[in-house]
Amino acid sequence: MKDLKYIYIVLFILGITGCSEEAIDINAKATLKGRVVEAVTFNPIENAKISTNPSSSTVFTDTDGRFEFEVDAGQYAVQAEKDEFLVAFESATLEADETIELVFELNEETANNRPPEIPLLVAPNDGETNVSTTATLEWLVIDPDDDDLTYDIELRKTSDNTVQNFEDVTTSTLDVNVDFGETYLWNVTASDGINQEVISTTFSFTTSSFPTNRFAFVKKENGNNVIYSGDDNGTTVALTSNTENSWRPRVNRQVNKIAYLRSVGAQVHVFTMNLDGTNKQQVTTSVPVAGFNLEEIDISWSNNGSFIYYPAQDKLYRINVNGSGLTQVFQTINGKLISDLDVNDPVIALKVNDLSGYQVEIFTINLQGTILNTVVSGIPGAFGGIDLSADNSRLLYTRDFSGFENNTYRQLDTRMYIYNFNNMTSTDISFNKDAGTNDLDARFSPTEAQVIFKNQANDNNSPGIIQSLEISLADSREDLFTNSMMPDWE
Repeated sequence: MKDLKYIYIVLFILGITGCSEEAIDINAKATLKGRVVEAVTFNPIENAKISTNPSSSTVFTDTDGRFEFEVDAGQYAVQAEKDEFLVAFESATLEADETIELVFELNEETANNRPPEIPLLVAPNDGETNVSTTATLEWLVIDPDDDDLTYDIELRKTSDNTVQNFEDVTTSTLDVNVDFGETYLWNVTASDGINQEVISTTFSFTTSSFPTNRFAFVKKENGNNVIYSGDDNGTTVALTSNTENSWRPRVNRQVNKIAYLRSVGAQVHVFTMNLDGTNKQQVTTSVPVAGFNLEEIDISWSNNGSFIYYPAQDKLYRINVNGSGLTQVFQTINGKLISDLDVNDPVIALKVNDLSGYQVEIFTINLQGTILNTVVSGIPGAFGGIDLSADNSRLLYTRDFSGFENNTYRQLDTRMYIYNFNNMTSTDISFNKDAGTNDLDARFSPTEAQVIFKNQANDNNSPGIIQSLEISLADSREDLFTNSMMPDWE
């Protein structure tokens, strides 16, 4: 009996011990699984980091955005995170041997970002007039999150509905080149690269009318000749593009047109355009302009603007301004080439020379081609820049007084002269000309009290300066336009 008593005691102790271990089992496990997707598209997110608090294992999602791992039973805050997304949290209470599945929908990191405010157009004001053709567009945009903004600007010309688009501008101002006398519409679209773009209202502005510039001249740009107009204050406007070669402008106020020369492939042709550079038209086609030196060749209008006269080697042609009616007016009898000319009905002045530009003759003919008067013959050196006075009593021309001749057509001391047909004398008017310079491309002013011309160092490399002087006033030489040549004053 005593042995049986001991057996009951041992069994009781074992029973108590077994009950105690079941109550404090801290090794009970559960399974936590789930999926991580994008909040909007529900596309799976790979390599999202899954972690818990209290801390347990850290895992990463597979290519399908799924995860699974074992944790101790208990309460957890589960976190899902991935670069460029906002962190997401879910809570989970797991019992022993339980499996809980969670789904995390991650929003992009910019989900709380706010769009920029609607752009406020500042300048030009809506409806503003007399705006410069080098206008500055200005606007103001506030972004609540101080994001870097880019802007797209649309600029529309109302006369022909042409549009200029300026994209990815990073400043809140934009300088634009616009045409004279035109109305433009413009607006601004702002983007922070995150939210929907925002667009401003549309403003309008009107540019100033084209100025009544008295001067036309040429500048060398981008390897080409470019025709400009300018005023007495030195303000200039380009009339032709620096992507094409255009030179020798001749203005006619009767028809408000400019005739000029322009390269067309390997040839040179006569063109016309409006005084503001619009409506460019090619006049000559079948017979191009030609001569010993194309930049020395001149053209001329008839007084009423109906015809344009131009040389082609030893021939002088007249053509209607619309390109019709090509007529040969004159041909030299000795094969010399026609270089300079000026027409003042009913007289035409011509300068002819040999293939090198020398053996010059300057004379006048009538409209039928009959020679009237000889001004220059048998004098060595270069000549040019001929221009008849309004009453045909005088002729302005230039002459290299040194008589120098060489194969590069360099001139050493070219001066301006006025020939008087009444007494057949020439007067030097190159007052106060600096030594080592040439006065070239001379033209009378509209009142003929002044002349306009190019002054240039005789090294043929220095840029020219367009100057003017009073014919009757020795100390009157004045600079007008720098780095310029081939002036016209009408």
